[in-house]
Order: sequence, then structure tokens, then C-alpha cells
Amino acid sequence: MTFALLVLPVPSGRLDKDYGLKMAIRWGIVGAGKISNDFVNAFNSYPGKGKDNVMYAIAARNPENAKKFAKTHNIQRIFNSYLEMAKSQDIDIAYIGTLNPQHYELARLFLENGKHVLVEKPLSLNSKQVKSLISLARSKKLFLMEAIWSRCLPSFIALEKEINSGKLGDVLFVEANFGIPITMVERVRKRDLGGGALLDIGLYVLQFAQFVFKEEPIKVVSSGELNEEGMDLAATIILEYSGGRRAVLTANGRLQLDNRATVYGTKGRVTLKDPFHCSIEMINSEGKTERFPLHDSDLPYYFVNSAALVYEALEVGRCIKNGLLESPRMSHNDSLSLAKLEDTIRQQLGVHYDVDDLEYP
Repeated sequence: MTFALLVLPVPSGRLDKDYGLKMAIRWGIVGAGKISNDFVNAFNSYPGKGKDNVMYAIAARNPENAKKFAKTHNIQRIFNSYLEMAKSQDIDIAYIGTLNPQHYELARLFLENGKHVLVEKPLSLNSKQVKSLISLARSKKLFLMEAIWSRCLPSFIALEKEINSGKLGDVLFVEANFGIPITMVERVRKRDLGGGALLDIGLYVLQFAQFVFKEEPIKVVSSGELNEEGMDLAATIILEYSGGRRAVLTANGRLQLDNRATVYGTKGRVTLKDPFHCSIEMINSEGKTERFPLHDSDLPYYFVNSAALVYEALEVGRCIKNGLLESPRMSHNDSLSLAKLEDTIRQQLGVHYDVDDLEYP
């Protein structure tokens, strides 16, 4: 009997050295700044990351920074420009970790070139840009997500279970504070960098209220103070929801606050301890503290609890592997509702960006 050897073709545009790597989701990191460092470090150092994702490529405005980043994180491919990376067939998804004003154009660039996209928060500077990106991603049948990593954390998932269990009764009130002295940080201080405390830290308290109540507020009242460039330094926000439910939120770029978030119900309450947006401790409805330890890394992080960024990467990988165009943890509608809320608050505070005057496809 004669046997024929069947040779299957290797998919084009894939790596030649390791077929296992070919089947992985290949990430291209856009920007070699601090948050990109923490994102890649969190993933690469995670013991349970598996082989479904690989941090494969880097591109940055400064080629020397890209080279240093690649060496530090053992990144295999360095691109000379964002455009070169977007057009390449060697990546599947772009993680955009650049400054706020670049989020829209870069996300659009990668989507137009057939890449899935994860964009650091905020997804864009206003709701018109967010709506435009969502429309483009859907038309291209590509995955798009705003990197609100909080939604993917074990502490937030545990909080959600507490609420859904009914142990709190009817949830009527949310309180969340986020205050750190960042008013002299350039990206927060300057108008042309999409500055303001709201889009840097205030976004976290807003998304927390939306995460709990899962609907848009019917009334928004906010007040605050602006710097010499018209960027918000601090804001206090009251959101009113249907059924008399409310959220009182604080975003302060001048002061270090006790950055907790508490959900109050008719039968009890749950608190995410400081820093609530990436908390590793939750006081549950029974008054007991639950802990969610993070994995270690040999490389340093720039931001607190950044090891938890791995959960965001794993969620994105899971969604793409399952053919989803958005994550149920942070959906397109979640991002659009959040952007609309940010627009409303900025208008009340008197914060205006040049892009607010433009229209988008």
C-alpha cells in the first residue's frame, strides 16, 4: 500500500520560525511610553498568560525609544513608523498607548488597515470621535475596545457578583473619589495635549458609576476649577439616575485623596479600597476584606498595581479568539455613553478642545 504525504500550506503573512506563534494573536505596541511599558511588562511577567497572545512588535515616534523598548521587553519586531506597522501583515492587534490627542487618528489608521485595536483611555477626546471609531470598526468587522482596565480586574468582577447576588438589596447610592497631585504633569496641564483631570482620572469615577447603574444618568450637575489653559484641575460631579439613585463623584488633580469607591444598598454596602480603580482589596457585604494579589515582575512599573493590566490583555485575546467585535466588560455602548457624559461635564466646567468644533465620518 502506498501512502501520500499531505503537506498543508502555511498561512501567508505569518512568522516562519514557530508555527505555534503563528496561531497566537500578535500585538503591535503603538508608543513606547510609560503605560505601554507597564502593559507589556504586566503581560510578559504573568505566569498564566498562555500562548494565545504574544507582544510581538513596537513602533514609536522616536526610533531610539522603540529600540530601547524592544530590548527591555524582548520584542521581536521594530517598525520605523506607525504607518509601516499598520500596513504590515505581521500584527493582528494594535495597543495604542500614546497621548490623548493621537488616539483617534491612530485608532482610525489601524482599523482602516485591517487591525483590531485596543486604545488607552480615553478612547477619544469627545463622543463624535468615539462614535466615528465604533462605526468604522463595525463596518470593518474588527474588534475595538477602550482600555478601561478596571472592568477586567478580579476586584471589579467580585464587586459585580456582590451586587448581582442581591446581598446589598436595592442599590441606591455610589460614592467614588480619585485625587492625586498631577496638575503640573504636562499631559494633564496643557490644552493641546487633551489635558484636564477629567479625562485622566475623572474618567475612572464616571465609569464606576456607569458600571454599577448600567444606564445613562437623567441629570448631571458638576462644578470645578480650571487652570490658565482652561483645563480642569478638579471637579465634583453629581449624577442622578432613575428611581432616585445617585452618584457623588470627585476627581481632583491637586490633592491626594482617600481613593475609595463604595456602593450602598438598602441591605448593605461594598467598598473597593484605595486605589479603587485598580484595587486589590474589597470589603464585602459581610464586612470582610477580600484580597486579589498580583503577580511579581523583575522589571519595574511606573504606575500603581500595573500588574493587573494583564487581565485587560487576556480579555481582549479571549474576545478576538471567540470572534467578538467588542467586549461585554467594556462594550461600544459603554464607551459612547462615557464619552457623552464626559462631553456634558466638560461643557458645564467650560473645558473645550479644538476637535469639539469638527465633524467626523
